[in-house]
Amino acid sequence: MLIDRVDMVAHDEPSAWPFSVPAVRDVAERGLKLTSNLVVLIGANGSGKSTLLEAIAEAYGIDVRGGHGARRYGSYLDKSPLGSALRLSRTAAGCRFTGRNAKGFFLRAETAFGVLAYMTEMGVAGYGEQPSWEVSHGESYLQAIQGRFAGPGLYLLDEAEGPLSFQSTLALLYQLQDLAGREDAQVIYSTHSPMVAAIPGAQIMELTDSGIAERKWDELEMVHLWRSFFSRPEKFFDA
Repeated sequence: MLIDRVDMVAHDEPSAWPFSVPAVRDVAERGLKLTSNLVVLIGANGSGKSTLLEAIAEAYGIDVRGGHGARRYGSYLDKSPLGSALRLSRTAAGCRFTGRNAKGFFLRAETAFGVLAYMTEMGVAGYGEQPSWEVSHGESYLQAIQGRFAGPGLYLLDEAEGPLSFQSTLALLYQLQDLAGREDAQVIYSTHSPMVAAIPGAQIMELTDSGIAERKWDELEMVHLWRSFFSRPEKFFDA
């Protein structure tokens, strides 16, 4: 593991967004203990999972717009209030990856297309040989995942399964499982997909209106909803 705990320093506006989000407020009050090389943050839209993941990227040292860490240039943007407030407790292995050595990758849903297109246009190694605008959205993701998701570092993914088919999502999860098997790599994945949360060995943290709670896969509300839908989809459309 690289990070075993996330905490927050005191800040001036606890009632302002994003500190008002229950999951963020929970981190401020209790911290977030990480116990696995593979951590899944799962919750509905608006639960704060992407907001928290972006702040972890900033605190770790990866450009909040996404892409690979430890590159010569960084974001011209100031850290967000949450990114500035978070403090990451690093393991001995994690202490090796700070500053310009912040190895890893942040695949951020909102900015992925622009980042991947720029990297392929500039011929940056590991992003694929085909320009992102010449392949499908899912294929551009896979090019970067296959080329960049290897070796030591922190790998942060925000709903990366969105443009992927079932088979491609499985390929991604297999690769993440291999990464998590390393002592010098860690994966934190923000999602609302029960499929992603099913990765063996994952620490599952469910974000709700009550805060953050560690869950087993079959305890997740979304698992219950999908099971109900697949057993009787027609009842969800009854007038």
